Amino acid sequence: MNHLTRIAPSSLLGALVASIAHAHTLEALARPLLELLQTATGLESTYLTRLDEPAGVLAIQYARNTRRLTIPEGLSAPWETTLSKHALDAGRFYTDDVGSCWEDCKIARSLGIVTYLSAPVRGKGGELFGSLCAASDERKPLTEAAINYLALFAQLIGQQIDRERLLAALQQANSSLAMTALTDAVTQLPNRRALLEEMERRLASHQDDRALIVAHIDLDDFRPINDRFGHEAGDQLLQTIAKRLRRMLRNGDMAARIGNDEFAVLAAEQRIKAAEAAIALSRRLEGATRGRFKLDTALIDYEGASVGVIVAEADSSSAQALLNKANAAMDTAKRARKNKEKIAPMPTGRAIIRYKWPVIE
Repeated sequence: MNHLTRIAPSSLLGALVASIAHAHTLEALARPLLELLQTATGLESTYLTRLDEPAGVLAIQYARNTRRLTIPEGLSAPWETTLSKHALDAGRFYTDDVGSCWEDCKIARSLGIVTYLSAPVRGKGGELFGSLCAASDERKPLTEAAINYLALFAQLIGQQIDRERLLAALQQANSSLAMTALTDAVTQLPNRRALLEEMERRLASHQDDRALIVAHIDLDDFRPINDRFGHEAGDQLLQTIAKRLRRMLRNGDMAARIGNDEFAVLAAEQRIKAAEAAIALSRRLEGATRGRFKLDTALIDYEGASVGVIVAEADSSSAQALLNKANAAMDTAKRARKNKEKIAPMPTGRAIIRYKWPVIE
């Protein structure tokens, strides 16, 4: 394009309305506005900048160039050295003699900018997002109408940025709420709902040569610990158990807290090795829940949890049914432990609890 043709205000406003009506993103709005700004001002380069205030950098986000002067997208410069900052500080947003007005602006001189027009782009609260600019390598006078169009376009862009930021904030909040709904507040493990959803997903996409292994873990004698030392100590024990479970997981495994003193673990293995893998998983879980736990108010030598592990059949279709089977296997393991203790009881019970000695300085 060798020249720009001015169009009637009614035609310009019609094009503006069409641009706004079809714009759902900042880019979709900004690019046609840059074209309209060229038409309104007769300046061959128009561009939108974004300010990274913490970094002190101004960058060209979108640009439209039609003749010799080229303002490249992605070009950035220290905020203090830019024409936008000079114009904002001076309150002077148009000049057709940049060299005389801001002779210390090296970037303007290197680009060959002679005529410069800008308007700050601000949010509803006054936050400065950047600037909307038009430039030429020739001296060109501007009408008041052209300057008014620039201000209007900058306002529309600021509103679009506000909308996108609000939408991003709402999406983030929604994601946080969704994550909270699937996460146990005490241990930060997935909760029962998250576990069942993951089981359903795995069952729906199962492979015939792969088997889903489900483990149900019950912390025996947890209530006496909770009652004796309080809920804070009980929460600390749960959190430590959760950390131990995380450390023993393999890639693709999942641990979840599914009840007050209950956890579950999902694993997958080749079906031909699944029975052996289930036994190994049970032993690892028993080991992970057994040992000494250092809490703020006590040292607890804990004999470990009761663990039930099952291998899902190839035609299994219900996550809840599988979890119920794992729970039944855990109950069987719990009864077997109690029967063993009746034959050879421990002198002090299954959970040996010691007070933590105070530190004497």
